[in-house]
Amino acid sequence: MTAVEAQAQETRLFPPGFVWGVATSSYQIEGAADADGRGPSIWDAFSRVPGAVAAGETGDVACDHYHRWPQDVELMARLGVGAYRFSVAWPRIFPQGDGRVERRGLDFYRRLVDALNERGITPFVTLYHWDLPQALEERGGWRVRETAERFAEYAATVHEALDGVPYWITLNEPYCSSITGYAEGRHAPGAREGHGALAAAHHLLVGHGLAVARLRENARAGERVGVTLNMSPAVPASPSPEDAAAARRMDLMVNRQFTEPLLGAAYPGDMAEVYGGISDFSFRRDGDLALISAPLDFLGVNYYYPIHAAAAPYEQPDPALRSAFDIGVRTVAPDGPPVSGLGWRIEPRGLHDTLTGLAARYPDLPPVFITENGYGDDGALDDTGRVEYLRDHLAATAAAVDAGVDVRGYFCWSLLDNFEWARGYAARFGLVHVDYATQERTPKTSYHWYREVIAEGI
Repeated sequence: MTAVEAQAQETRLFPPGFVWGVATSSYQIEGAADADGRGPSIWDAFSRVPGAVAAGETGDVACDHYHRWPQDVELMARLGVGAYRFSVAWPRIFPQGDGRVERRGLDFYRRLVDALNERGITPFVTLYHWDLPQALEERGGWRVRETAERFAEYAATVHEALDGVPYWITLNEPYCSSITGYAEGRHAPGAREGHGALAAAHHLLVGHGLAVARLRENARAGERVGVTLNMSPAVPASPSPEDAAAARRMDLMVNRQFTEPLLGAAYPGDMAEVYGGISDFSFRRDGDLALISAPLDFLGVNYYYPIHAAAAPYEQPDPALRSAFDIGVRTVAPDGPPVSGLGWRIEPRGLHDTLTGLAARYPDLPPVFITENGYGDDGALDDTGRVEYLRDHLAATAAAVDAGVDVRGYFCWSLLDNFEWARGYAARFGLVHVDYATQERTPKTSYHWYREVIAEGI
């Protein structure tokens, strides 16, 4: 090793081979909602419910990535990323959720994967990023076990069709799919249920386990399978025992009801105490834990901010009538931390604590990728707030690596401004600005900054 190489190694914050990437999801960027046989998803239906999405906006066109993907691959190549995390739209492959396979949908993703590999960009494929076929929702959605079984069949179909994908992610953020979608009603399908939401959370994990088994039955050399969780440390709002207990309940709902089955092969011990009044857990079956806890090749972690939790009176005194979200907790905004353009608290330390906390709790924690981390604002091209956010969260990640956490890569959310779910198009997370009227792409200050970070390897 030369003196220059040695000096570079000493100043490097991340290990050699660290993966630098960007991430997107199908419904948020693809558009072409009725092209080439695509069926409707729960987000197509939900976004048409009056008041469900800001300004009544939908993902019908979004960034028109379905037609403009070569331009977006070129943007990634110019950025210098080594990997791209994207999701496959289930309704493009099975318009009715199962049955007939739509080959034109598979062909679209084949072309994308081939183009990425030709440019030296490793595909990370997410199989489910919230766009459940509406036909399956009408048969019960994630409340019923059949959807988990259909998901495994869909996963196997996509896996067979897409050669050249070394990293497979089964689910993105099952917390949001289940609690935000089936308990809070803020996301598709817009339900407000207790038992149904908990059943959805469980069946998402069952679907993950079934999909892992199917993917590994026919695995190609070098393929890895993982799952992505959104994680937020639950911090007591005060030193009081009541707030400490509230934070524990919030940690259960957001984090532990997913990490414990996946990484610990157990249901959290306090689940019956917190949820016993709203569910009998009859959706669980013998053998589910063994299925769900099959060893992972990697874990994806999405992080944006911690949750400061305070005790609050239950809105519904009768436990049998409570929703899964009514766990006697309210979130508070602490004084001090700055906020993003969306009003989200910026606390990079929470990412460090998430990573080190996982490693401490699960000694056999698999390698970790930060699969989402990003900053929302109004879309300014000179987005210095995003640069500062990314810089500070990369520093927090590096500190976790120094503490011994095996972090293998970082994916910025997001490559493009896009349809930001219930917020519509007003909230922008992209390194690249999108003019939705013309579909013109314009790299922002953060795009150029991230390109330098990647080129220098920090």
